[in-house]
Amino acid sequence: MTDPSARTAITPTRAEDYPQWYQEVVRAAELAENSPVRGCMVIRPWGYEVWENIRARLDRMFKDTGHSNAYFPLFIPLSFFQKEAEHVVGFAKECAVVTHHRLEAGPDGRLVPAGELEEPLVVRPTSETIIGAMFAKWVESYRDLPIKINQWANVVRWEMRTRLFLRTAEFLWQEGHTAHETREEAWEETLTILELYRRFAEDYLAIPVLTGEKTAGERFPGADHTFCIEAMMQDRKALQAGTSHFLGQNFAKASGIQFTARDRSRQYAWTTSWGVSTRLIGGLVMTHGDDNGMVMPPRVAPAHVAILPIIRKDADAAAVLPWCESLARELRSQTFDGRPVEVVTDLREDNAGERSWRWIKRGIPVRVEVGPRDIAQSAVFVGRRDRGPRERYSQPRAEFVAGISALLEDIQRGLFERARAFRDAHTRPIDSWEDFRAFFTPANPEKPEIHGGFARSHWCGGAACERRINEELSVTIRCIPRDGEPEAGACVLCGASSPRRVVFAKAY
Repeated sequence: MTDPSARTAITPTRAEDYPQWYQEVVRAAELAENSPVRGCMVIRPWGYEVWENIRARLDRMFKDTGHSNAYFPLFIPLSFFQKEAEHVVGFAKECAVVTHHRLEAGPDGRLVPAGELEEPLVVRPTSETIIGAMFAKWVESYRDLPIKINQWANVVRWEMRTRLFLRTAEFLWQEGHTAHETREEAWEETLTILELYRRFAEDYLAIPVLTGEKTAGERFPGADHTFCIEAMMQDRKALQAGTSHFLGQNFAKASGIQFTARDRSRQYAWTTSWGVSTRLIGGLVMTHGDDNGMVMPPRVAPAHVAILPIIRKDADAAAVLPWCESLARELRSQTFDGRPVEVVTDLREDNAGERSWRWIKRGIPVRVEVGPRDIAQSAVFVGRRDRGPRERYSQPRAEFVAGISALLEDIQRGLFERARAFRDAHTRPIDSWEDFRAFFTPANPEKPEIHGGFARSHWCGGAACERRINEELSVTIRCIPRDGEPEAGACVLCGASSPRRVVFAKAY
């Protein structure tokens, strides 16, 4: 017989079919679902609240570092993209293009596009070109610099193979764009944002990340340098969670962002751009989720505590409901990470087990059950989502309320430490091609099991080796780590000299 305690809320499990497990968790946690528009998603309220918390935290961090929010058009003239050749080539295949401006009834009565535009409009895949055009209007003198702008927006990249949050035709993000007087100032900005992203990922999302630079082959189209934060998911693949680009003067020259310098010469500005997106929610699922659903880090969870009144007969309600309302008020009077503890009281008429499992699958950090026996003891029955769903304990009410902030902090810290331990356990130096190939080759090619991880290996710097490794093993260089020390060695593929190790992985 099957052991009932071994059953899971999500099937298949991570070990059985990780991609399908991911889709099932997103659905069961009520985060998002596919929309009637192919390749696009509907973010449900529980998932959107996660994004709102991400946005609020990051927005404060941006403003604290001197950035202001603005908004720019969704539609960008095609001619703007053609000004920066490398940029347009990099995005050409992903662009959605508007060519008409109205609909008319055709001969068969169906609506057809009419009124062809004089110039096609690209639906925003990223905003360097349109923002550059505005910067060119705003900048006359070095006194107008720096300009440090961020916008929260949607973008469209016409993906053919989509997955909720990770890769969709339309998604939400923030994109920062700055213009500076000197190269040094723009370079400092690029690295400041990289560090900001690292702190946010680790301190708020509880996702440990590596910081480093992309190779030329992985660089943002048109940038001089691209830096990134890279995280390991539970299937040991990498997720690029954020990027910060040093654009040099490339986009300034394309857009005409010039200023009168201190010596009265005319100079081009130095620019940066950087962004993170709703992909971070997918990263949360794949870093912390388990075979019973989502596990929310408290600092970005839509709510911290779910109170589940246990009412077995009508007479119980008169005592249990007021007691739960009072408990909720006491909890909300406490603070965690600078905001009141967020509490929801589940009054639905489902049985206690169904209500509890709903919150387990949604990943709320703490569940509290309250019935007549608990009230008689002035206690609560507590379940922590970071532990097994059947591991619960009774605690005096006053003690629970007084300790809620410390409990949430313990959950937040524990999730980060668990994720970091997982990443470190599956990161290793690999020096031979045979070991490298074995590390990234599944035992069952027809239905690959979870395998691989982060390989810290030497690379000669040649595009040919980078390309061949990708073609043979679907492995890419995720970053050249910023924390790595110089270490002479031999390229894992060709054997040529290498000054340091880089991080290889399969990736989303």
